[in-house]
Amino acid sequence: MARWHAPRSNDGNGAPAQGSVFDLPGWTPTREAALAQLRRVDPRAYGRTRNSLDGAVTRLSPWITHGFIDLPEIVDSLRARFRVNTDDKLVFELAWREFFHHVWGHQGEDILRDIRAPLAGVEYAATLPDDILTASTGVPVIDATVRQLYATGYLHNHQRMWLASYVVHLRKVAWRAAADWLYGHLLDGDLASNHLSWQWCAGTFSSKPYLFNADNVARYAPALASQGTAIDAAYPALDELARHGRDAGPESQRPEGVEIPVLLGVAPAGEFAELDARAVNGRRIALLHPWSLKRPKQVDLVIGVLHAPFHARFPWSERRWRFVIDGMRQLADVVWCGDLATLPAALDAADSVQAVATLNPGYREALDDERVELVDAPRFLDDPAQPCRSFSQFWEQVARAT
Repeated sequence: MARWHAPRSNDGNGAPAQGSVFDLPGWTPTREAALAQLRRVDPRAYGRTRNSLDGAVTRLSPWITHGFIDLPEIVDSLRARFRVNTDDKLVFELAWREFFHHVWGHQGEDILRDIRAPLAGVEYAATLPDDILTASTGVPVIDATVRQLYATGYLHNHQRMWLASYVVHLRKVAWRAAADWLYGHLLDGDLASNHLSWQWCAGTFSSKPYLFNADNVARYAPALASQGTAIDAAYPALDELARHGRDAGPESQRPEGVEIPVLLGVAPAGEFAELDARAVNGRRIALLHPWSLKRPKQVDLVIGVLHAPFHARFPWSERRWRFVIDGMRQLADVVWCGDLATLPAALDAADSVQAVATLNPGYREALDDERVELVDAPRFLDDPAQPCRSFSQFWEQVARAT
């Protein structure tokens, strides 16, 4: 899932998963592809095997993040086919995404800053070292993870955690710099799920830093197990390194690096429409942004919108741009790119303008306009009115009402 945090151990008795996380299919940017994948999801196999890199994870997250499919319909589908309830592991894990968005809704852009104080006395670098960026650290699980990120735009939840722990605690890189980098390359990059999970691993959104070691890798990704690298240590030693050590540096034996894909702060060259007042005059308009890629009903004109200032601030890989724009072009009558804050005035002649609300900065403020009728993004759990400081507090409130 797009959600990631410390996993609970499974019992190791699950059936073999279909396929492997290192042999992933592509993600076609259509709702039909999302629904087809949903029909393949087996929550029973997920619950048994999800912690292993070849486990039966859903692989739905790119479609969830960009709104091709939403959590209520996923849960409804699972309940209809498997009679799952709130005790089911998959439903529980989906709730983490809603918790992260709950925090985002209350804290806004503060999720991009330390929520708790970082480890005392540790100096973190502001940029990622080249050996991490080029997948040449010499730690097999890290190098394989970065290579897979570049090749597919997707990582298993465990890979995200291992990468974050290694980058922050062993290599002493500030979590925010690394979170922005990962966000840009992930097809399912979600500011709340991604950045709050980096904070969870860093210890600025949790009570302690998340650590992993070579034994953990050997258990859940045996093909990437290794000895004699920086992660080959007991947890007390890793905790000491996280709190008081220096950059562990790349290994003496390491592979040749790969080319670093560019993150683009502007949409790739393409045809974007100018809005003509005659085209919108008296018509019912729906605006589709990158997190609401589902065609609405009972409208006359669908306009795909890309808010250029957001993307200059949070650049994306070419793969992610293509995923979003291709998906948007199949749903929208026209696609427009520019400063979204200027758009509502251009739609004054419309009979009505609707859009799905989003928390993404820039998009959020521009769509909060009296001329735009906002529809709340679908949730399958109630959103507590008062902020919850932890997932356990959130879950205690929402599970009773589910």
